[in-house]
Amino acid sequence: MQLRQLFLQHVAQTSPFPLMMEIERAEGVWLYNREGKAIMDLISGISVSGLGHRHPSVVEAVKAQVDKYMHTLVYGEFVLEPQVQLATLLAQQLPSSLNRVYFVNSGSEATEGAMKVAKRFTGRAELISCKYAYHGSTQGAASLMWPATFTQAFHPLLPGIRHIEFNDFGDLEYISEKTAAVIVETVQGEWGVRKPAPGYLEALRRRCDATGALLILDEVQTGFGRTGALFAFQSYGIIPDVLLLAKGMGGGMPIGAFISSEAIMNSLTENPMLGHITTFGGHPVSCAAALATLQTLLETDLIRQVAPKEALFHRLLRHAKIKEFRSAGLLMALELESFDQVRQVIHFSLNQGLLMDWFLFNDRALRIAPPLIITEEQIQWAASVLIEALDQLE
Repeated sequence: MQLRQLFLQHVAQTSPFPLMMEIERAEGVWLYNREGKAIMDLISGISVSGLGHRHPSVVEAVKAQVDKYMHTLVYGEFVLEPQVQLATLLAQQLPSSLNRVYFVNSGSEATEGAMKVAKRFTGRAELISCKYAYHGSTQGAASLMWPATFTQAFHPLLPGIRHIEFNDFGDLEYISEKTAAVIVETVQGEWGVRKPAPGYLEALRRRCDATGALLILDEVQTGFGRTGALFAFQSYGIIPDVLLLAKGMGGGMPIGAFISSEAIMNSLTENPMLGHITTFGGHPVSCAAALATLQTLLETDLIRQVAPKEALFHRLLRHAKIKEFRSAGLLMALELESFDQVRQVIHFSLNQGLLMDWFLFNDRALRIAPPLIITEEQIQWAASVLIEALDQLE
C-alpha cells in the first residue's frame, strides 16, 4: 500500500483534511517531498525549528549523545551531563530568581507542572488565564483555554479557572488573595500575534505581588530568540515567578521546561515527595540538542538579526488585501478579510513551494514564523510569492 494510505489508516488524525505532504528530508529552511520538490518552511514547524531543520550543531550534539547513552532512569535521579549543562546555561541567562529548571517533554507538560507548583506553593486553588490564549491541549492546560471551541466536547475540565481579557487593566482586579497564579503569554500567539499594551505586564506584575499570586509567563512560542530577545519578557522590564519553555528550545527535538526559584520548586520535593515526576522529561538526547541550540543562539548574531529581518518583511509585504500586519520579531500575522482568503493564499503559496498556516484563534490571519536563519534573499522570494498569492484573490 502507498504510504499515504497507511498514514490515513493507522496514524490517528487531528483533522478531516491533513496536508498529506510526504516529507523525504529537510535542511535549513527547506522541506523536500518524495518527488524532490523544495518547500520553504515559513512557520518553522510552528515555531519549533528556530535554527532551521537539521542544524549542524544540533545534529552533531544528538549523534554524540546517542553514542554515549540515551534514557537511563526517570528524570531527577541521576546526574546526567546534558541536563546539568543545559540547566546551568539557562540559569546563567535568566534573572537570579529563575534558577531551578524542571525538564519535561512539551509545552503542555510545562504548563501542567507550573499549575501544580503554583497551587502547592501558595496553598490556593484559583488559576487565571487570558482569553484567546493557548497553553496546551492536556486537560489541565486545556482548562485555561477560552473560548471553549476546542474544549467543550471534553467538559467538565478543571474547576476554579477564571478568564480575563489580555491588555485589559480593569480585569486585573479579578486577581485576588484566592488566586494561586496568573498564566499569561508574553505575546499572545494563537490570537494572531498580540503584544502587551504599554505598561500592561508591569501592572500585572504589581497586582500579583500585591495579592501573593504567582505570575507564570508562557514563552513556549516566543522563547529562544523568536521575538528578537532570547526571551520576550526581557524586553518588558519584568520578571516572572515561573517561566514556561518548549518548541524552539530543542532545535527540533522534543523538550520543554518550567523554571522558577529554589523556594517555589522545592514545593514539589516534599509533602508529598515526588510531587511531580516524568519518565522521559529531560531526555539526555533532547537536552544535548537544546544545549547546542542555546549555545548557537548565544555564540552567533541570529537574535540580533531578527529586528532587521522583521523590518524587511514589513517593507516587502505591502498589499491592499492586507488589513493589518502585526509582528513581534519573527512571529508575524498578516490579517486578511476572511478565512477563505487565508485558505486561498495558503494553497496558492504551497503550490509555489511556500508553507504557511493560520492561527488557532484567528483564522483570518496568516502565520509567518520562519527559522531565524532565513536569509534576506529567501525573505525576498517568500514575499514575492505571497504578493503574487494576494494578487490572485478574488
